[in-house]
Amino acid sequence: MFALMTNKEIYRSYLQQLQQLYSPNEAATISDWVFEKVAGLQRGDIIKNPAGLINFDISGQLDDCLASLLHHKPVQYVLEEAWFYKMKLKVNEQVLIPRPETEELVKLVVDDWKLVIQNNLLAKDNQQLTMLDIGTGSGCIAIALKKQLPQITMHATDVSTGALKLATDNALEQQASINFMEADFLDESGWKKFSEYDVIVSNPPYIPINEKESLDKNVTAFEPHTALFVPEKKPFLFYEKIAYFGEKHLKKGGKVYVEVHENFAKETAKIFEQRYRVAIKQDIFEKERMLIITKRMTE
Repeated sequence: MFALMTNKEIYRSYLQQLQQLYSPNEAATISDWVFEKVAGLQRGDIIKNPAGLINFDISGQLDDCLASLLHHKPVQYVLEEAWFYKMKLKVNEQVLIPRPETEELVKLVVDDWKLVIQNNLLAKDNQQLTMLDIGTGSGCIAIALKKQLPQITMHATDVSTGALKLATDNALEQQASINFMEADFLDESGWKKFSEYDVIVSNPPYIPINEKESLDKNVTAFEPHTALFVPEKKPFLFYEKIAYFGEKHLKKGGKVYVEVHENFAKETAKIFEQRYRVAIKQDIFEKERMLIITKRMTE
């Protein structure tokens, strides 16, 4: 389709067609991302050399990418990469695409614990700070935390073999040492394989299945439903399990950090309030999207 077109003509065609699905700014961002990854061309290159020609193989790849994008496939899955916390990570349809809100969750953990580590407050018993990421997916949370807090011992778990393989690849590429473990977290009989942790962090499934129709097609048609949705009658299933898990597997004074549904932050907080201190945190859009949960020193 694009074989006889110039750089400028192909780019303009991309913009025009993607604007059927996206805003002009989103269409431009997606086009820029695809052209840089596939053709090695930034927008400035196209402006400087609008009459330049792209070879047949590259133009064919651009055509294939556009066809997938026009079928609502997210650009991250088309290019098999996503940016998170200044890292380029591999992604595929077995894992969620990392979101900016989850970067905020990571920042909460980093801000809370960096000073603790710097002051060497745990040096009395010479034990490293231990963290567990539940439902790691692409490994984005665990890898970001290990890179930001290199002194920690980082563990991560997921029920999906495919997700863990991808997460392991990402960790190797980012040179982050993570202890990955395959487990169905909802199955309490498997909890004996877990240790005790200073920090538990999770972005668990929390969207009630009845909200599926209100989501964009590029989410529901491509992202893994097991990582997105929970039963309509059990919307807090994962949080209830995390609260119970923390009774034996979170150290006293330890903290849990979770991302939550913006409409149910207070309801989620109530699950933890009996045994923990809970603080609701807003994201940059002033939506209640995160909880910081602290295990009391005495019970």
